[in-house]
Amino acid sequence: MYYFIVNESGGSGRARKTWIEVKTILKTRDVSYKAFRTEYEGHASLLAEKIAALADDDIRLIVVGGDGTINEVINGIGDYSKIKLGIIPTGSGNDFARGFNISKNVKSAVDRALSSEDGKAVDLGKVILDDGTERYFGISAGVGLDAIVCKKALDSKQKVFLNRFGLGRLTYLLLTVETVFSMEKTNARIETENGISKLSNIIFLAAMNMKAEGGGVPMTPDASYDDGYLSICSAYDISRPKAFTYLPFLACGKHYGFKNVLKSDVSFVDITLEKPVTVHADGEYLGEHSHIRMECIKRVLKIL
Repeated sequence: MYYFIVNESGGSGRARKTWIEVKTILKTRDVSYKAFRTEYEGHASLLAEKIAALADDDIRLIVVGGDGTINEVINGIGDYSKIKLGIIPTGSGNDFARGFNISKNVKSAVDRALSSEDGKAVDLGKVILDDGTERYFGISAGVGLDAIVCKKALDSKQKVFLNRFGLGRLTYLLLTVETVFSMEKTNARIETENGISKLSNIIFLAAMNMKAEGGGVPMTPDASYDDGYLSICSAYDISRPKAFTYLPFLACGKHYGFKNVLKSDVSFVDITLEKPVTVHADGEYLGEHSHIRMECIKRVLKIL
C-alpha cells in the first residue's frame, strides 16, 4: 500500500503545486493510496510513527517535501524493516533526493516512487547529544559553521525570497560567507576508532552520510551512503580571510589537501568542545552542545 506524507507549505508554494500534480498522476494511473498532510513542526514524525505501526507488511511511504520533512519522517518511523521510503522533492536544498539521484521532475520522481522494486538498503547516521537527545539523519550532521548556517536558514528572509525564483540554494552560500566572518571558534577533542585528535579553533566538523549538504555543497565527494561509515570533514585553526578564500574550493569539492582541512571515514566520532557549539542534523537545529557523538547505523532503511 502507498502512503503519502505531504508538506504543502514547503518551497514557497511549489510544494502545493507539486502535490496537485502528483494526485493527478495517481488518479490517471488508478493508484490506490492514502495521504496525510503535515500541519505543524514535528507532525511528519507522528504521522510516520502511526503509518509504520499499521498491520501492513509492505508499507511504501512516500514523502512529498524537503529535507526537513524527510528527517522528521526518518525519526518517526521506528520500525524500518516494514518501510520502503520514496521521495518527491519539493524543498530548496533537496540534498536527500540529490544523494539518491531522485529527479526534481515530478513525473520521473513519481515513476520511481511507484516502482515495484524492493528498494536499496542504505545507512543512517545518529546523533547523541549531551542532554540525552538522539536524532537520526540521512544526509549529514555537524557542529560549527555548517550548523550555524542551517540554523540561520530556517528563518532566513533571503531564503523565502530566493525560493520564489527557484534559487533557494544560494541562501546557504550567502549565509556561509556571512558566518565565516562572524562565528566564534573553540577547541575540540575528537575521538574515533582511529584514535584521539585535538583541534584548536575548530570552524566546523561535518559527519556526512552523503556527498553533499547545504543545497549541493560537496563536503565529502567520495562519501557513500551504504558503506557502513560516516565521512568526516573538519576544518580548524584557519584565519577568517583564509577560510573565505577556501570557500570556492569547498563549493567545488576541491578543499582536501589544504592545510588544517581533514577527512576520514569512521563508524563513530565523539566530539568534546570547550564551550557549547551549534549542532544540526539534516539541516535541523538541535541546539547548542559541548559533547556530541555521531554513529553510523548500517543499511537500516530501504529507499525506493
